[in-house]
Amino acid sequence: MKYSEERKEAILKRLLAPHNCTVSELSREEGISEATIYNWRKAARGRGRLLPGNAADSESWSSRDKFNAVLESAALSEIELAEYCRRRGLYPEQLQRWRASCELANERSEQRSRQDNETLKVERRRNKDLERELRRKNAALAETAALLTLRKKARAIWGGEDE
Repeated sequence: MKYSEERKEAILKRLLAPHNCTVSELSREEGISEATIYNWRKAARGRGRLLPGNAADSESWSSRDKFNAVLESAALSEIELAEYCRRRGLYPEQLQRWRASCELANERSEQRSRQDNETLKVERRRNKDLERELRRKNAALAETAALLTLRKKARAIWGGEDE
C-alpha cells in the first residue's frame, strides 16, 4: 500500500514527545507493519532527521541521536532551546550533559591519538633496533659459515691434523 508523505510524517511525529509511542504501538494502532515504520524511520534518519530509537526514554537514545540533538540545539537561544526541548521531550540539562560528553569524547580521542603516536614511535625505534641486531647476527652467521667451509676445503686440500 502506498502512503502519502503527510501520513508518514504524522506517524513518525508520534515517535517523538509528547506521544513517545513505540514502533509496535504505532503498528497496532495504525494497522501498518512494524517493518514499514522502521523503514520510514531509517529513511528519515538518513535525511538527517532526529528520531529516537526503540526506547521512549531519551536517555536510552543512541549516541548518534544524542549527538544530532546537541548539533540541532547548539545555536538556539534560551527561549528557542526551551521550545526545542518541549517538542522533543528533553530537558536542557540533558542536552548540556550530552554536549559535555561529546566534548570529552573529542578530548579523549585527541589524547588517545597522541598516545598512539608515541607508542608507534617507540615501536618503530624498537623495530629498527631489532632489524639492526638481526643484520649483525646474520652477518656473523654468514662469516662463521664461510670459515667452516674454508676449514673443510683446507682439510681436503692439505689434509687434516691427524694425517
